[in-house]
Amino acid sequence: MAESAGARRRSTMLRRAAWPVGLTLAAAALVVGVSAAGAVDPINTGWFGNTAIKGYDPVAYFELGQPTPGDKAITADWNGATWRFSSAEHRAKFVADPAAYAPQYGGYCAYAVAEGSTAGIDPESWAVVDGKLYLNYNAKIQAKWEANRDQMIAAADEQWPKLLSSD
Repeated sequence: MAESAGARRRSTMLRRAAWPVGLTLAAAALVVGVSAAGAVDPINTGWFGNTAIKGYDPVAYFELGQPTPGDKAITADWNGATWRFSSAEHRAKFVADPAAYAPQYGGYCAYAVAEGSTAGIDPESWAVVDGKLYLNYNAKIQAKWEANRDQMIAAADEQWPKLLSSD
């Protein structure tokens, strides 16, 4: 039986409508670092190739007390990602002790990790607590995280190993 023009139009519209949804879901998986096995990548590189924390200098949060973009020419590779720095001095400090400067939870949103998932970050939404760097999705989420900071950190500390293992 021949398909009516209306049925063909609806079928075409459904295919076209489904394509962006599938693309959006695939893109979301890349943003949050989901691997083929279902576990998250240990370092959030999002849409920035293999660059951690959107190219910001992790040492600057501690040394300068502010988010500072890194220089593309001053980098170090650690834990499967490229890290940028605003100075050679910051690079040297990071290379000497990367775990001391790298953000918690691989640079994913601390609030999302506490909730058992991952999300990208805004390098301007941050806090250093007890010598550890925490990043969040945006200022609104940062405020929610700050309101229950100790509980959020405890929950994220519990969730992070589960997210890494995908179990």
